[in-house]
Amino acid sequence: MTHVHGDGPGKEEQAWLATQRPSRIRDVQAGRLAWTEVDLLDIESGFGKPLRDALEVFGVRVNYLPVGQPRHLVAALGSGRAVAPYVILSCHGDEGRILMDELAAELARFQPFNGVLGPDQVRAHLRLPDSTVIVNGCETGNRALADAFLDAGADAYIAPEGAPFGYASVFAPMFLFYELTQQRCLAEAVERLRVHDDELSMWQLYQR
Repeated sequence: MTHVHGDGPGKEEQAWLATQRPSRIRDVQAGRLAWTEVDLLDIESGFGKPLRDALEVFGVRVNYLPVGQPRHLVAALGSGRAVAPYVILSCHGDEGRILMDELAAELARFQPFNGVLGPDQVRAHLRLPDSTVIVNGCETGNRALADAFLDAGADAYIAPEGAPFGYASVFAPMFLFYELTQQRCLAEAVERLRVHDDELSMWQLYQR
């Protein structure tokens, strides 16, 4: 193959890429470092690193952000930092809230909140302009929590309304990004996820 210097592929390479199966991976093959970017917040779930590895295979630049305290979450998704187009919260959840370890009183007094991230905490502390937020914690596909993320600026919010088994929670974001990499729109990607089986049918898409 002819080697072409510059910002993009030459005509010969463009012609060859056009013969390949349509995919956003073609942008990476043509020289881009990634076709999109994800902020992956690992909130003590144990799933964050496998997700990072999988998303990088899909040509996604991943900002892996381990979260151990509420103020780490606010630092990552608050108003002081540019947030990626996609945000994944790899976490545990319950009754429409994202669970975090409750801190001892001497540490909690320095935090913006303690124990859980619910609608009130999202509205008070997070700013996610134009981002698509994907959450894999149980029972986080809740209308009140979704509305709070949308009020904080998110374009879309995707999460399970029920309690899927653990590896379904790992697979769901991978499945979504596979579909997005295949050039499907967000609504179509979510619908294809939902019809895969009963566990994945729990994931809901919320938009305004």
